[in-house]
Amino acid sequence: MRKLKIFEIERIDADAFRQADKIPVVLVLDNIRSAHNVGSFFRTSDAFRVAHIYLCGITAQPPSNEIRKTALGATESVEWSYHESTQDVVESLKQKGFTMAGIEQVDNPVMLEDYKNENNQPIALVFGNEVKGVQQSVLDQCDIAIEIPQYGTKHSLNVSVSGGIVIWEVFKQFRNVLS
Repeated sequence: MRKLKIFEIERIDADAFRQADKIPVVLVLDNIRSAHNVGSFFRTSDAFRVAHIYLCGITAQPPSNEIRKTALGATESVEWSYHESTQDVVESLKQKGFTMAGIEQVDNPVMLEDYKNENNQPIALVFGNEVKGVQQSVLDQCDIAIEIPQYGTKHSLNVSVSGGIVIWEVFKQFRNVLS
């Protein structure tokens, strides 16, 4: 096996990305305080052709040196918008037919390995603050809560790591929509 050189890895450019088919998945970042985490969400969204990122509340926005360091240019390819109120974004997406999924530990979750999107329904994945998680008022608006099973001593994962895991699992159910 030989490691590929960067020019050997065939990737589309930002203009082609913007024109390319996307999976029917959007992210709602609810008060993510770390710009580095936000940048990681951009980079992961680029990798898996997420349709849009909604930055809400105190969530950092481009341009930002911290976002730039981890996004590596993905802020130029992935569509995004800023909104003061997460609740307003959730309500708007629900009216557009999105299933709202809070990524959170709750009393009656859908475990990630059990989540099935049988009808290819558009889904909005809501990720919350690094300390407080998804606001309860936002969870109250969600249709489901998806939980990542964990078997160690810690109670949670870094939010951008959680994003990578959940986005990949959901992407696998939608990859057939990409050309």
